[in-house]
Amino acid sequence: MGIWNDRKLIVNCLPLTESERAQFIRAAKDMPQEFVGDSTQRGSMSWTAAVPEELKAKATAVIGNIAPEECAQCPKLEWLQTWSAGVDKYQRPGILQPGSMLTNATGAYGQSVSEHMFAMMWAIMKNLHIYAASNPNAMWQDAGRAISPNGKTALVIGTGDIGSHFARLCKNVGMTTIGIRRNPAVEAPGVDHMVGFDSLDDVLQYADVIAMCVPSTPATRHLLDTKRISKLKNDAIIINAGRGNAIESQALADALAEGRIRGAALDVTEPEPLPADSPLWCEPKCLITPHVAGGNHLEITERSIISIALGNVRCYANGQSLDNRMPIKS
Repeated sequence: MGIWNDRKLIVNCLPLTESERAQFIRAAKDMPQEFVGDSTQRGSMSWTAAVPEELKAKATAVIGNIAPEECAQCPKLEWLQTWSAGVDKYQRPGILQPGSMLTNATGAYGQSVSEHMFAMMWAIMKNLHIYAASNPNAMWQDAGRAISPNGKTALVIGTGDIGSHFARLCKNVGMTTIGIRRNPAVEAPGVDHMVGFDSLDDVLQYADVIAMCVPSTPATRHLLDTKRISKLKNDAIIINAGRGNAIESQALADALAEGRIRGAALDVTEPEPLPADSPLWCEPKCLITPHVAGGNHLEITERSIISIALGNVRCYANGQSLDNRMPIKS
């Protein structure tokens, strides 16, 4: 074993099968690697990660979403690979040491999250959420006009992996798509027209569906506020599967209660969990799921997460740059 590799230790918290462990061993070459994941968690919504006490002093790399405070308990930690796409809690000052590497699983969730968003959108278009709520009361009652996605316009705010997947699904059912991203010169699959965030106020009026796929940043907090929601069509549908704080909750609740939009589909909320006294829970036109759109239980998502981590282990062992590198705030 080389001297350089002898000073490294990867603590792998992924819930791997025996054959997958063998792949990681080959990828790491002669670099030591400890597997501490629980394979019985495969197919479940929640994977747990923790570095055993006896390994904290030695770990230079961790694969898994360990508790942020646990990072400081690993003094040699130089690389953290998450199985989530969101890494907000690890980017805060003081969580990871300066010079550390933070990588995520961007690219693993596009299909699962976009399918969830698409299902929620179509449910609201066809009033399925209202019929489902009526079932326990045995209400045989027409819920009103349904609409078709054909000929409608979807405004996709955030056109990365998830947003572009959603845009392609929309195109397949006859929708026109407008995308918003920081650099509108960069195209995205499924997006007919791309504009920058500075054009958001100009394009809101055209949107039948507003799909929020943005991360949590100071610039995206309450991106949809009272003023912007007031610009929407009265039969518009808002979908959020990015970060809950991208929408001003009270402004959304008011718009729904007053019938100023058709409905909302939320897989993320502000805060999470959504408090029991939030008016959104009682709003019949609001479909809420508990941040499950990108759940690890989908087999294709599991495979993608593992593939991304495997590729980065190979790069780490060879001293190469890592994929999906995320900035760390100092």
